[in-house]
Amino acid sequence: MSLIATALSVVLGGFSAQAAALKVVATTSLVADLVQSIGGDRVAVTSLMGPGVDPHLYKPTAGDIIKLTRAEVIFYHGMALEGKMGDLFARLSRQGRSIHAITQNLPPEEWIVPEESPQHPDPHVWGDPRLWKTCALKVQQVLVQLDPEGKELYVAANQQYAQRLEEWMAWGKALMDRIEPSKRILITSHDAFNYFGRAFGLKVVGVQGISTASEAPLADIIHVVDLIREQSIPAIFVESSVSPAIIRRISEDAGVQVGGELFSDALGASGEKGSFESRSWDLGTYAGWLGHNVSTISQAMVPSGAP
Repeated sequence: MSLIATALSVVLGGFSAQAAALKVVATTSLVADLVQSIGGDRVAVTSLMGPGVDPHLYKPTAGDIIKLTRAEVIFYHGMALEGKMGDLFARLSRQGRSIHAITQNLPPEEWIVPEESPQHPDPHVWGDPRLWKTCALKVQQVLVQLDPEGKELYVAANQQYAQRLEEWMAWGKALMDRIEPSKRILITSHDAFNYFGRAFGLKVVGVQGISTASEAPLADIIHVVDLIREQSIPAIFVESSVSPAIIRRISEDAGVQVGGELFSDALGASGEKGSFESRSWDLGTYAGWLGHNVSTISQAMVPSGAP
């Protein structure tokens, strides 16, 4: 085969592989990373929301709608996380689009349901790696249905992903166990960490509740300030996708340090690296979400020099 023919074969082969990839649109960066982790080279994933974007308040653009209508399959989180996009998802479903909520198979007994709004389960399930495994299985099932030839790859990728989640969770729990039991109270801008707290043994206090659409009442802010003083909480935290104003005000009123910025409803920038002790991660991945958060919390909440 001539050099020209060889080069042409490589180009055409690469084009064919790319053309064969399923065109996927995902809503949040978390969903996009999950689909990419399971789908590998057999999917071409576009995320509507980038790093630091708050899905509670996100409004789809005309460009988003074009992307959604051109996709072969759409994955969204569900549980009303993408609040303002709910009607759009319903219309796309009625049109016969292949559109799937990754949380669809989560058993209701695993939901955290706020007393003040029992009709709206807490959607932040990625905080618990065990529940995220169930979401990963849903992605695997959809991809196998749409692309049966890739079944072996999807199943193997999901199994490896589940194993990595177990390892990250064990490491994270070991870090949280270093925090003095009476101080294991995580105070953040809004209630994005209840599943995380349940999984890692932390009591969670979110000043704004589950959604970021409304301001925190003054009485709630005062209550949090009193809690910090009574429990001698060493640090509180801002979030990457929520204004830090309330947490900074509480920090000043209570005389407590801001221990760092946590990722809540979105991943960090892809390619940006982080590390702590024996582990490293890409902040644009779910492993980066976990690694960054548990290490940031541990470093801020454990006294210097403690084992």
